Amino acid sequence: MQHSALDNAPPHGLKHVAIIMDGNGRWAQARHRPRLYGHHAGAKRVREIVQASKDLGIEYLTIFAFSTENWKRTQVEVAGLMNLFRRYIAKEMRALHDEHVRVRFIGDRVRLDAKLIALMDEVEALTRHNTQINLTIALNYGARDEVARATRLLAADVASGKLCPDDVDEETLPRYLDTRVLPDPDLVIRTSGEARISNFLLWQSAYAEYEFIDTLWPDFTGDELARLCKGYGARERRFGATSA
Repeated sequence: MQHSALDNAPPHGLKHVAIIMDGNGRWAQARHRPRLYGHHAGAKRVREIVQASKDLGIEYLTIFAFSTENWKRTQVEVAGLMNLFRRYIAKEMRALHDEHVRVRFIGDRVRLDAKLIALMDEVEALTRHNTQINLTIALNYGARDEVARATRLLAADVASGKLCPDDVDEETLPRYLDTRVLPDPDLVIRTSGEARISNFLLWQSAYAEYEFIDTLWPDFTGDELARLCKGYGARERRFGATSA
């Protein structure tokens, strides 16, 4: 008998899963194909994981698509990725809307081309009233860059008198972050066997649980997501306190 991801519903308290989608290039190279072939395979995997997240009752899914550091890659790969993002958004926006997915983007849009930005704006507007699941795509995102941009905004409000310096505390900065309307992630998953967080949601993940798995992103399945969510339920999250 075949089981769905829903049979392994996540434990109470798991609302937000964030994923560092890594391993596309190695997946392609293992098949003697160019790296962009892997990125296309990885993009197709997103649909399954969004659906699996819905089945599991996950309310928020955040995926790391392109970092501020990824501009260091070859011009061919960067151009190919930007074209892939444009094609993916244009192709998938209606399907995501029909599946009641709300789509948001985080990251600095300054370096992105006008057509891509227009598509991002369009899908955000189209899906803004959807409530089934919140899909956030980190595109040209880096946590240090995010904190720097947030700090500049906060400093401007202090300089203009809108904010008193004495009132700035750890609850203040999150109101200026790209993720200000999102809850902090409960579980962060990184695929491909790398055990680092690569400048992803540094502030927000202070108390997140982490899973570093060997599976390359194009091979990551809804069943594996369900297994990781089940494992999350076995952990004791104390947030700095002691056990009862």
